[in-house]
Amino acid sequence: MRVPLSWLREYVDLPAGETGRDVAAKLVDAGLEVETVEQLGGGLKGPLVVGQVLTIEELEGFRKPIRFCTVDVGSANGTGEPQEIVCGARNFSVGDKVVVVLPGAVLPGDFAIASRKTYGRTSHGMICSGDELGMGDDGTHGIIVLPHEHEVGSDAIKLLELVDEVLDIDITPDRGYCMSLRGVAREAATAYGLPLRDPALLDVPAPNSYGYAVKIDDPQGCDRFTARTVTGLDPEARSPIWLTRRLQKAGMRPISLAVDITNYVMLELGQPLHAYDRSRIDGAIGVRRAEQGEKFTTLDGVKRTLDSEDLVITDNSGPIGLAGVMGGANTEIADSVIDPETGAVTGTTDVVVEAAHFDAVSISRTARRLKLSSEASKRFERGVDPQAAAAAAQRTVDLLVLLAGGTAEAGVTELTAPGAPRTIAMSADHPDKVAGMDYGRETVVRRLQEVGCDVYGQDELVVTVPSWRPDLAEPNDLAEEVIRLEGYGNLPSTLPQVPSGRGLTARQQLHRRVGRALAGAGYVEVLSYPFLGEGVFDQLQLSAHDASRQVVKLVNPISDEEPALRTTLLPGLLGALRRNDSRGSHDLALFETGSVFRAAAQPGVAVRLGVGRRPTDEEIATLNAALPAQPRYAAVVLAGAREQAGWWGKGRPADWADAVEAARSLAVEAGAELVVRQGQYGPWHPGRCAELLVVLDGVETVIGHAGELHPRVVKAMGLPARTSAMELDLDRLAAAGGEALQAPRISSFPVATQDVALIVDASVPASAVEDALRKGAGELLESLRLFDVFEGEQVGEGKKSLAYALRFRATDRTLTAEESTAARDAAVALAGERTGAVLRGA
Repeated sequence: MRVPLSWLREYVDLPAGETGRDVAAKLVDAGLEVETVEQLGGGLKGPLVVGQVLTIEELEGFRKPIRFCTVDVGSANGTGEPQEIVCGARNFSVGDKVVVVLPGAVLPGDFAIASRKTYGRTSHGMICSGDELGMGDDGTHGIIVLPHEHEVGSDAIKLLELVDEVLDIDITPDRGYCMSLRGVAREAATAYGLPLRDPALLDVPAPNSYGYAVKIDDPQGCDRFTARTVTGLDPEARSPIWLTRRLQKAGMRPISLAVDITNYVMLELGQPLHAYDRSRIDGAIGVRRAEQGEKFTTLDGVKRTLDSEDLVITDNSGPIGLAGVMGGANTEIADSVIDPETGAVTGTTDVVVEAAHFDAVSISRTARRLKLSSEASKRFERGVDPQAAAAAAQRTVDLLVLLAGGTAEAGVTELTAPGAPRTIAMSADHPDKVAGMDYGRETVVRRLQEVGCDVYGQDELVVTVPSWRPDLAEPNDLAEEVIRLEGYGNLPSTLPQVPSGRGLTARQQLHRRVGRALAGAGYVEVLSYPFLGEGVFDQLQLSAHDASRQVVKLVNPISDEEPALRTTLLPGLLGALRRNDSRGSHDLALFETGSVFRAAAQPGVAVRLGVGRRPTDEEIATLNAALPAQPRYAAVVLAGAREQAGWWGKGRPADWADAVEAARSLAVEAGAELVVRQGQYGPWHPGRCAELLVVLDGVETVIGHAGELHPRVVKAMGLPARTSAMELDLDRLAAAGGEALQAPRISSFPVATQDVALIVDASVPASAVEDALRKGAGELLESLRLFDVFEGEQVGEGKKSLAYALRFRATDRTLTAEESTAARDAAVALAGERTGAVLRGA
């Protein structure tokens, strides 16, 4: 909403020295968002005067039409002689009054005016257009042609109100009343503690039975409709300069007198209006819902297909307007036309003025569905004062009579649906409790009255909300009004008191530890959208019956290409890796933790609940039961170099072992024992895929996979070669962990190291051998590490040699050689029993 300061001063007697920035600061303190304060006419310097064109000579021989004019500027040029000016515009004639800038003047943009020779003549100044003076679009895109009554040589800067300040205010949805000068003036009056001259306080005649016939078929969609008729309008009447300038400053383009007046009153009072050419209306005006598929051509010339929820204004011929959005082309105010033979001027002479109040939700849906946002719809969406309709219609009639020479008919139509003022019960100290400071009853009552409320009661207040504030619906809304008018800057800064025993849950703590561990290992966290398209499952080579293909689809997805909720983190992570690799970052290690969504075997149906009460526990349980399972997963992806080359070494590329190590580090953070064995699943290379397992309720459960991605997956998704990935179920990993992490016990006694090399079948997983060694060695085993794998003729065909380093240590003594050897032999014996392992060289 653009608010000219000169216009605002008509309703509030602001201090004479207050600048636009001063007023903006006050309004910001009151809770309005003033984006900018625009200085109109900044740097403008006269002489800029009214001139009358005396002669026009058409200059030949140039690519574009050029005219050499003499203009009477009175005594403004110091000589009284006609001013010679070269001009290329053609929308003025001899005898027209125009705006002339003389040598020595400076126009906006630091454009100095001087006499100069051009097109073979000397031009002493300029004949100005609106754009050159910074006035904005006047619809002509040409020279300003003034009404004949203005005196030659008079100051055009004052006449055109070129110097002003305009406040550009961003109106939030709950402050719709401020989309008018009336609303902003009310806020300014309150901020300065000054009285408001309410432009809506007009003498309005009572409705009678001989006004224009109106029928409302949908009182819920239209609860108030006022119609007034003005006849005998002068088709030649033009909008006066003060009216067009106010519209331009407010960001609107002047069109015609009748339309300009309705726009002006809308800006002034916040009530959208529409003027119909009475001669084009067929019978009574009606308000109803559109028929499904009904056609209608709006003022912009577009033929639109309507929906059954759209509210339309009709006559006997059908729709003549989209209620609260835009009028129809079939009843548009006709432009004045001059008959070339007789010179007679024809145009609209009789109009019917509509001032109605429509349902905000209905107007919003229509405007959004048709992508037809208008100044009227913006106001109705945010809430329009229903009590202002009659005053707005009267103000429009008065201006049409005054400026267009019309006659107001005595008939007044005003249809209203039954209704009562809204009241809110609130304790007098409620704002004190919300703000955390003591305002007192007197301050609360005074501030609410400044807003426009009627307040009754002592400790318990009964507040009647003004008609222009539909956003005030409950005690907290009233408390907010008191707090903002008293000043948000006056609120004390108080840190919240956290009750003892509260803090992060175990799940949240694990999530934080996991993030820190991966970040510490060199991974960068990414956050991807939780949506995917089902085609990605084919790229990942998942089988047709894979559980990940059972997705939950959204009714209104952000993108039709990704309508499903994710069942795996990999598509988003791999997309981020591909995007960064394509932009030159080739050494990548990314991770993400987040929820995936698993569809239930029997999808539940959520019950649509009302908003008039809190749902019961049973209803909340029903809603929760309808939701899909949402386990939390963790995933990593790697490509390029894992260790950079330099003076310290050759470096190395990221590979499947890094992905497995990431899974092990998460298991450490969860305090769980992770089993890693060879596996085969979807996107991973069958020979370089590790299956990740934990023991839950005594049963080994697969919780994820890690390793190098299959080459076909890499190609299908456009990934770097040898990309590796890991993904696991973080919730199941946490369930396999202990209640709390146990710090390791450090023994001060020396360690005893025993190495063993075991020969097993090539198909036996190293993890199975390791598990047997660990259990066979007993409590004395401190650590176990695989340091060599060998396959060759020396160990036999179909065999492999696994060499392990076993570290033994006791907490209370130095182990003897016999004790460490006995523990090693027990480990080897159990490995032989479980996996068929034999000592190499035995």
